[in-house]
Amino acid sequence: MARAWQSDLAYSFRHSPVAMISALVVAVLVLSAVFAPWIAPHNPFDPGSLNLMNGFTPPGAPNAFTGDTFLLGTDDQGRDVFSTILYGMRISLFVGFSAVLLAMVIGVVLGLLAGYLGGWVESVIMRTADIQLTFPAILVAMLIFGVAKGITPPEYRDQMAIYVLILAIGLSDWVQFARVVRGATLVEKNRDYVQAARLVGRRPFSIMIRHILPNALNAVLVIATISLALAIIAEATLSFLGVGAPPTKPSLGTLIRIGQGYMFSGEWWILLFPALTLLALALSINLLGDWLRDALNPRLR
Repeated sequence: MARAWQSDLAYSFRHSPVAMISALVVAVLVLSAVFAPWIAPHNPFDPGSLNLMNGFTPPGAPNAFTGDTFLLGTDDQGRDVFSTILYGMRISLFVGFSAVLLAMVIGVVLGLLAGYLGGWVESVIMRTADIQLTFPAILVAMLIFGVAKGITPPEYRDQMAIYVLILAIGLSDWVQFARVVRGATLVEKNRDYVQAARLVGRRPFSIMIRHILPNALNAVLVIATISLALAIIAEATLSFLGVGAPPTKPSLGTLIRIGQGYMFSGEWWILLFPALTLLALALSINLLGDWLRDALNPRLR
């Protein structure tokens, strides 16, 4: 532990106020989402705990009918906005982490195969990547989501919507992982240690996983961090457009879509607080990714 604290990465982190503040914000938001059942005063997903008389209660003000007060106010259904943000953030983070993990696995595997095998394997993989890059990622995600949802039986669509969303975002984001890993593989596969591994009879799969992949992990980690922020924003965008998380499991994007309908009627808090939470979460993760990119860059070390 002490050795890790004295490493170059830890030194860079300790001397970067932006990285430290961003890490603190991310840690607070993630832990708040993880422990939402113990922190949130209400369960917004439990219809039996809702009181419609508490609807449209301003932040910190007592309700005119029940006298109840809520830190961030309530929405049209009487749900505590603070509680909905914590529970909605759980869904957004789950979708973001899962989609990035899926994209990373697909991209790393295809990138290793393209760089190490070459030939027609590389041509097929990279031409597919080039074609996908010609379309905006959000449109690719919407297309995949629509196709996957269309083949899902109607009675399972709401239950499977979150997993379909993960699949859509993950499949739209694997290209950058594949391109970076392919480039690292092209460099590493001609090194002496890889040639030595071939001479002693190592299998190609073993060489790719044990020798080449560790040298590409720094770049993969940076891309994954930045992609996490983009995946959370993509989920919020799809949910805001009504093609993401179902209303029964509202994410931050769904909460923003609900609040947008009341933006000009005086209930500003229904939109403002979920939007600020999404902004703080995505911006902090992105700033962490920027710091990590610079800290792991040997030219700037």
